[in-house]
Amino acid sequence: MAAQPVGATEGGDSGEGGEAPPAPGVAAPKSAAATRSRLLPTLLALLLAPPLLAIAHHARPAPYGDHLTVHAAAHARVGHATAPEQPPPTPLRRRGAAIEAHHPVTGAPLWRYTREGRRPLTSLHARGEAITLWDDGMVTATDGRSVRWHRTLPAAGEWLPAHGGTGVLRHLGRGMLAVVTPHRVAAYRIADGDLRWVLPAREGCAFEPARAVRHGKSLLLAQPCTHAAWTAQVIAVDDLGRITPHRRPLGNEVGEEGGEPRPEHVNPEKVVARPR
Repeated sequence: MAAQPVGATEGGDSGEGGEAPPAPGVAAPKSAAATRSRLLPTLLALLLAPPLLAIAHHARPAPYGDHLTVHAAAHARVGHATAPEQPPPTPLRRRGAAIEAHHPVTGAPLWRYTREGRRPLTSLHARGEAITLWDDGMVTATDGRSVRWHRTLPAAGEWLPAHGGTGVLRHLGRGMLAVVTPHRVAAYRIADGDLRWVLPAREGCAFEPARAVRHGKSLLLAQPCTHAAWTAQVIAVDDLGRITPHRRPLGNEVGEEGGEPRPEHVNPEKVVARPR
């Protein structure tokens, strides 16, 4: 048999005008239709991801069961915030399981605040914040736009159900809130809920929140004791803590920019207790 040229042999294998088969180990080129079919699920996933993430975000349970509803009237009051004379804010209203605020002039609802499965016991206005004590011992602060902070009272289940919350929340002035319980008095900075000081009750004694009385800038607390002089059964506090002779308390102000606090005294050096 006569030998044939190499080109003739390759042409004969593929047929006249045909393409040569791919070399071994080289994948055949993919068609455009196959590429589109593979990219379609990826494109759909990218398009559906933002709506699904938004739905999942809104479906999450609110922290502490909070539900704050702001009404349209709340936005209308912003335009009058710089008026020369502002009427006093309407006292907060407790309606069932909700705390509500209304416009002081028109009476229109401003906002409504509830917590799932909880009931408000008492509330007060302080520096533009609505401070509320709930039946689970939670203290919250809201400015009508958001719930700014939450603080839990320790061992509230031992006394709160029978007490009912009367006199527990006390405004000390200068941006401070006192939470008076039988076992202790805790002072929080209203601006951010920071705990500033704690005054425990004397051993064998207990504070009576409902019997507290304001006297000038001081808050007089009743602390009945079985075996104690009457002078030990009345405790005076203010925004800096218990009032005692020659005290040198720390300040409660929020720090300046840069982290440096504003001193309460001209010479705020550390005070060492006198030896006994």
